[in-house]
Amino acid sequence: MKDYAPQLPDEDNLYEHYAFTVDKGQAPLRIDKYLMNFVENATRNKIQAAAKNGSVFVNNQPVKSNYKVKPFDAIRVLFAHPPFENLLVGEDIPLDIVYEDDTLLVVNKPAGMVVHPGHGNYSGTLINGLIYRFDNLPNNSSERPGLVHRIDKDTSGLLVVAKTEKAMTHLSLQFAEKTSEREYFALVWGNVEEDEGTIEGNIGRHPKNRLQNTVFLDDEADKGKPAITHYKVLERLGYVTLVSCKLETGRTHQIRVHMKHIGHTLFNDARYGGEKILKGTTFTKYKQFVENCFKVLPRQALHAKTLGFMHPKTNEFMRFETPIPSDMLDCIKKWKGYSKHIES
Repeated sequence: MKDYAPQLPDEDNLYEHYAFTVDKGQAPLRIDKYLMNFVENATRNKIQAAAKNGSVFVNNQPVKSNYKVKPFDAIRVLFAHPPFENLLVGEDIPLDIVYEDDTLLVVNKPAGMVVHPGHGNYSGTLINGLIYRFDNLPNNSSERPGLVHRIDKDTSGLLVVAKTEKAMTHLSLQFAEKTSEREYFALVWGNVEEDEGTIEGNIGRHPKNRLQNTVFLDDEADKGKPAITHYKVLERLGYVTLVSCKLETGRTHQIRVHMKHIGHTLFNDARYGGEKILKGTTFTKYKQFVENCFKVLPRQALHAKTLGFMHPKTNEFMRFETPIPSDMLDCIKKWKGYSKHIES
C-alpha cells in the first residue's frame, strides 16, 4: 500500500489575502476561532471551508481548521484569485459632492457607505463611485485612487479627494504634518465632566481582537502610533454627552478608541461595546427608550462635520461644514427630551 503525500498548492499561482504572526502571549487556540478575531466579516464556516481546500497555511504548511495556533506561528491565507479589493470597477453611485474644481473635490459621505473596497465590501464603495465619474485619479501610497484620508463605514461626513498627482502629494502632506482641520461631532455614553480636554496615547491593533484598536500606555508605549484628540463638551444630555472632537492625528478608529479609553464609548458603537446600555437606570422604561434610540440611530454616533485644508493650487485655506444627518439629529433630540425629564 502506497503512502501519498498531500499535494500542496503551487504558491506561484496563489494570491495572499491575509498574513498574521501570532503574538508571543497567545494561548493555544483553534485556528478557525483565531482567524474569526482577525478577519472582518469572516464566518467560522468560511474559514473551515478555506482550510479544507488547503488555503490556510501555518509556517508554509497547509493546516486543518482544528490546528491550534502557537506563539510566533506565521499564518497566511492564500487563494487562487487576487483580493477582490484590487479589482476596482466603476459604478454609477450617487455622490453628494459639496465642492469640486479641476484639482480636488469634497464629498459628504453618508453613513453605511464604505470608502474603499475590502473584505466583504467589494462594490458600492466611494471609490467605485469616484472611478466611474473621474478618469485617471492619482493613487495614494496604498494604491487607492483619489483617497487622501478615510472615515469609517458607519461614520458620516466630509472627505477630500485629490484629482491630480500634485494635489495628492500636497494634501497628503497637510494631513501628515497636522495642518489640516478635522472636527467631528460624537454622542458618547456618560457625563463628560471636564468641559474640554486632550487625549493622548499610542493607538494600535488590540492584541486579542484585531478588529479593534486600543490605547497603549506606559510600559507598552512603544506599540502603536502616537495619537492626539482634543475634545470639547457641546451639550450634556443626562446619561450621554454631545462632544466636539478635533483630530491632531488621524489613526484608524481614533475618536472611537480614545473616547472609550477615557470611559466614554460612542453611543451605539457595536465594535467597541457602545451598543449596550453603559449608563443610566435599571428601569424597564429607560431600557425601552435606549432601544428606541438605537433603532433611530443604528450605527455609531459620529459625524465628520468640519474639514479644512490649504488648496494645493491657490494656497487659499478652505473650510467646509456639513449638517449633522437626520438619524443622529433625531437621536440627539430624543436624549434632549429625556434629559429634561430627568431634571424635572
